[in-house]
Amino acid sequence: VQLQASGGGLVQAGGSLRLSCTASGTIFSGYNMGWFRQAPGKQREFVAAIKWSGRDTTYAESVKGRFTISRDNDKNTGYLQMNALKPEDTAVYFCSARGDYYSESTHYSTSTFRYWGQGTLVTVSS
Repeated sequence: VQLQASGGGLVQAGGSLRLSCTASGTIFSGYNMGWFRQAPGKQREFVAAIKWSGRDTTYAESVKGRFTISRDNDKNTGYLQMNALKPEDTAVYFCSARGDYYSESTHYSTSTFRYWGQGTLVTVSS
């Protein structure tokens, strides 16, 4: 199973980016998926998760109302639309798949998901 994250880049504060995560070697539609991020010198933290059906989503409080997670199972791809970006959103963003879905964001940790992508860097300038 391979997850390929893409779409990162440099953006000014207030701008938008859309990250993509394409899965190969697995039946993506059967897996819940999530996005995490890791800022320099900090631990990897949960950002958002979506159930395999796409009908349920969970967000960290810090991104709620600004980020939207979605997926297209026909394309084996998940997305993270990031709007109103802030300098504190600067981090390497990782997609992950195959784990339990929780409606409470505090239940997620790096051990929740089995498969991980390589990460894509998002830099937000002030």
